[in-house]
Amino acid sequence: MVKLKINNTEIEVAEGTTILEATKSAGMSVPSLCYLKGINEIGACRVCVVEMKGIEKLITACNNIVAEGMDISTNSPRVREARRTNVELILSQHDCNCPTCGRSGNCELQTLANNLNFPENHYKLEVPHSNWPKDFPLIREEGKCIKCMRCVQVCDKIQDLQVWDIAQTGSRTTVDVSLNRDIKDADCSLCGQCITHCPTGALHERDDVGKILRMNGVLNEPDTITIIQVAPSVRTAWGEALGLSREFATVKRLVSALRKMGFDYIFDTDFSADLTIMEEGSEFLERLGSGEKSKYPMFTSCCPGWVRFLKSQYPDMVDSLSTAKSPQQMFGAVAKSYYADILGVDPSKICCISVMPCVAKKHECDIPNINDSGAEKDVDFVWTTREVVRLIKSEHIDVSLLEEEEFDMPLGIGSGAGVIFGATGGVMEAALRTAYYLVMGENPDADLFKNIRGMDGIKESTIDLNGTSLNLAIASGLGNARQLIESIRSGEKKYDFVEVMACPGGCAAGGGQPIHAGEELGEERCGVLYNLDKNNSIRFSHENPSIADIYKNYLEKPLSHKSHKLLHTNHHKWEMPESVR
Repeated sequence: MVKLKINNTEIEVAEGTTILEATKSAGMSVPSLCYLKGINEIGACRVCVVEMKGIEKLITACNNIVAEGMDISTNSPRVREARRTNVELILSQHDCNCPTCGRSGNCELQTLANNLNFPENHYKLEVPHSNWPKDFPLIREEGKCIKCMRCVQVCDKIQDLQVWDIAQTGSRTTVDVSLNRDIKDADCSLCGQCITHCPTGALHERDDVGKILRMNGVLNEPDTITIIQVAPSVRTAWGEALGLSREFATVKRLVSALRKMGFDYIFDTDFSADLTIMEEGSEFLERLGSGEKSKYPMFTSCCPGWVRFLKSQYPDMVDSLSTAKSPQQMFGAVAKSYYADILGVDPSKICCISVMPCVAKKHECDIPNINDSGAEKDVDFVWTTREVVRLIKSEHIDVSLLEEEEFDMPLGIGSGAGVIFGATGGVMEAALRTAYYLVMGENPDADLFKNIRGMDGIKESTIDLNGTSLNLAIASGLGNARQLIESIRSGEKKYDFVEVMACPGGCAAGGGQPIHAGEELGEERCGVLYNLDKNNSIRFSHENPSIADIYKNYLEKPLSHKSHKLLHTNHHKWEMPESVR
């Protein structure tokens, strides 16, 4: 333990503690902008400066370690003046048109500037601008970038893709796509982790809400049938930005909010998650039963960020991806074929919208060869959780008065297995529940495979399936995915089935989820999903009555000709920029 003084108060903290952490533990927190524990501790913003007795210069608190006898002042006149000056300088190059920014009210720079309470900026405003493709799912606004380096470090250290880097020099120094590439030519996975760790609105998803709501938007077209699907992880987080408790912010209240907006049919992506399990699980068993000794395991394909990663980093392994579409795309294909038949309407009259915790889904729905319903695009628009929250606010819906309402039928029924798709390991667990049934002819205990749960970046398990020993692996976060793949390619590891999610913790911590400064809520949100699974009356995908009906009345069986046409895809039919490293 180390004894020191902070603002004339003696405290004791563990050796190795940073000054920033020490001040927080003493209830005298120092503000910061660029700091991310264990990821970005470079003192770039100079906002966390403190004064130490005996040292002439102010020092940064985020990357200096406490020492015995230190005497620290966190709010001396010198510190206050330096902090205000540093923030003023940042604001002098910042687009401060806050009312039009999606992060207004949830911007770390805005909060800090408000707290410092200075009446005017003494520096000339010179906001930089850059040309950025507005049709790309991920948008960067240079005028809002504070050069904190968080995006660079998250992409380097967590996702191991090196998409971002320092560009230019001197006063023109900024952050941009690495190697002077256009973002469309970069091997970005669109995981969105740079967005959720950005302190301002410099990085955000492409906003697709206006295309639905404007005067000439599809919601106002009388002949258009609007169908909206809600992904599993959205229900864990949509209430966070609205000040609702998790107990109150149920998915049924989200259904109520969406119905008030005027959507014709509201369905649960859990339904198509169950459909994915039937197809992907059957595909795995078919590969297993073929007797072919594959060099690589079968990889899950429901995460588009992961698919983009594999195509760009290891294109020779694409054949190992399951051909099953993601739940989002399966739903769109079914909505514009099976459900169009139920309604007796032309599929071209249907507009299908997804609410997803993901930015990569915006790209996925635009892949040309993934649309097989014959109605142009199977999924027309994708909204992130953040976008649907902004929409609820713009519609002035009093969320505290929302009553619970049910999803529409028959695509509104989902099992507990479908719900846990949003947690790392959930796809694997759901698949194993049904694979066990298909092989053994009876259901296992629904929690038999719970040992693969948890937030570890790489998890391994071995199960016995009717005398066949299967080696399984799960990775979340693309840095972990790379580590796992390298061990497979070197021959160090041998697996039969591997699940990968691009975002650490899975979709619950996806790049489209609500942002909370300094908080990582993936584990808490995953816990919500597992609790929903535990309390669901249906815990196996194959027991979903709507799944039984669609196979009986339309698809015939998993991997049938019709199933292949609507629910599977060829990953080679679209291009992805390959890695340059």
